[in-house]
Amino acid sequence: MAGGGGGGGEVSLQYTPTWVLALVCTVIVAISLAAERLLHYTGKFLVKKKQWPLFEALLKIKEELMLLGFISLLLTVFQDRISTICIAQHLTYDWLPCKKVKDEDDGDGGAGHRRLLAAASDAPGHCELKGKAPLLSLKALHDLHIFIFVLAVVHVVFSALTILFGSLQIRQWKHWEDAIQKKEADPEQGQQAKVTHIHQHDFIRGRFLGIGKDLALLSWVHSFFKQFYGSVNELDYNTLRRGFINNHYRDNPKFNFYKYMVRALETDFKRVVGISWYLWILVVLFLLLNVHGWHAYFWIAFLPLILLVAVGAKLEHIITQLAREVAQRHVALPGELVVQPSDHHFWFKKPRLVLILIHIILFQNSFEIAVFFWMLVLYGFDSCIMGQFGYIIPRLIIGVLVQLLCSYSTLPLYAIVAQMGSSFNKAIFEDHIQAKITGWANKAKMNRKNVDTGNKESPVPARESTVDQGREIEIQNISAHPSNGQN
Repeated sequence: MAGGGGGGGEVSLQYTPTWVLALVCTVIVAISLAAERLLHYTGKFLVKKKQWPLFEALLKIKEELMLLGFISLLLTVFQDRISTICIAQHLTYDWLPCKKVKDEDDGDGGAGHRRLLAAASDAPGHCELKGKAPLLSLKALHDLHIFIFVLAVVHVVFSALTILFGSLQIRQWKHWEDAIQKKEADPEQGQQAKVTHIHQHDFIRGRFLGIGKDLALLSWVHSFFKQFYGSVNELDYNTLRRGFINNHYRDNPKFNFYKYMVRALETDFKRVVGISWYLWILVVLFLLLNVHGWHAYFWIAFLPLILLVAVGAKLEHIITQLAREVAQRHVALPGELVVQPSDHHFWFKKPRLVLILIHIILFQNSFEIAVFFWMLVLYGFDSCIMGQFGYIIPRLIIGVLVQLLCSYSTLPLYAIVAQMGSSFNKAIFEDHIQAKITGWANKAKMNRKNVDTGNKESPVPARESTVDQGREIEIQNISAHPSNGQN
């Protein structure tokens, strides 16, 4: 870096006008504070509405933003040291996003290479003086900073769209729940709708009976297409609701299944936001495969689409399997039709595996869109790194399709079908009941610990909380903040 104020090199802070430095810092701080206040008031609103799962999801997003910010900070701190790491020049001609033309005269001491890497100064750099190339140039580090920022923004926006579209879908189920509650309040109206033969039931006829539906292959084909139109209809909702209540909430037949589904969706959303360690491995792998001529991002775009339709078909097929089991188990209908939930219908008998796949789908899709906008902003639509036009448009169409289908159809579908597993879901309880259960569990652990250690003093009651320590700290911060007063 040039230390003087003249010349063509970069100018340090020693020769930068103070008003320029103050102005830039003011703008950056103002934007950062605005983003922090937006997240703060969003958390405050969710706490006020007692939307604890969404609040936890917001905390996870803030953690991911902090992690991405820390990564960017590390790149900034060590950028000078990274740029002094030298490698042989012949290594810079392989595995490139854009094809580099080698110099015709190899004896020019790397002059052509210096022209490509002229990022910091007109004078030869540390590695160029040795006839080598830097491991990562300052310009490349700058571009990497921007990529991290774009990935963070796109990830947050796509997370918000996911919960928005999913909530819109589930809200359509409310009038079904209201109709059921009204029917259960009027016994005569409920008796008029009863049928005596199992094949007369609309759920069985729609899911199991029909041309080819009893054949395994055609049943999967039907499940594949069913996810694209009316993935959950009123018959499915009523039947799965009755099976869930019969299996988990038999003592309360008037259990509000719709409110439970809203809590279940919010709980699932909390688990699909964030960037887990295995997702970072995918990021590194995708960056590695972005080689000129491979069109890696075009082919990778099909991976979330394939996973998505496979997951959707599996969830729809589980409903069909439930209908088949009821039809095979009964000829006459003993009262009302009740399906029997079981983890056996899910892959490896683990419903959570489906949620992990949805997590991978949503993140990979947001990564694809983030890469597109990053390339568009830095290099332009016609750049070599962007790729050919015929490969760009399908990527965008697939990205939009995956986001809409996963948010509006697959995630709500999973939220209801996952209740057909035999595993216990804590979202079955209201928040205040979860708080009491958590408090009792904490007290029991403390009592057991005192008994094991021989402490005869009365244990200190554990604090009742519905969330983990992170949520408690955040709630305390929100409550203690001066802006929490009434306006």
